Amino acid sequence: MSEENRKIAFICSKGNMDMVYPALVMGWAALGNGIDVTIFFTFWGMDMINKARVDRLEVAPVANTSMKMNLMGVDTGNLGIPNIMGVLPGMTAFATKLMNDKMAGIDVPPVREYLEMLVDGGAKLYACKMSVDMFDLEMDDFVDGVIDIVTASDFMDMTEGAQIVFI
Repeated sequence: MSEENRKIAFICSKGNMDMVYPALVMGWAALGNGIDVTIFFTFWGMDMINKARVDRLEVAPVANTSMKMNLMGVDTGNLGIPNIMGVLPGMTAFATKLMNDKMAGIDVPPVREYLEMLVDGGAKLYACKMSVDMFDLEMDDFVDGVIDIVTASDFMDMTEGAQIVFI
């Protein structure tokens, strides 16, 4: 058995609420198991670490064929809500509120707090240079705990030997 620590690296490429939690939950579990955690935020995943967006993430029901409103507390019988309903004004806000309420009801921290927990636990957070340049961002735009802005190549070098999970 190798003496080297196990390592896992997450690439977060999406900023919808239903896509941000997998890396947060799995990263926290990994830290609890003594696994080194690195998270790389790119494209819309940058919303997770952007001070202006982190507290305003949404879940969009349109084109989300797996969204079952009855699983989020809305009694729709066995039908769920037809996908076309997602285009109605206010449905994104409605679905987002439902998800926030469900998460709070089972004591899941908001994204900003989860990131703080991860950083406090030793996770390393990095922003993608290409995405930073594309979105005209800089280090001051990010929540505390983001270590640096790095290229994809830098990320590959720093996570050599890690299990990589793309979300």
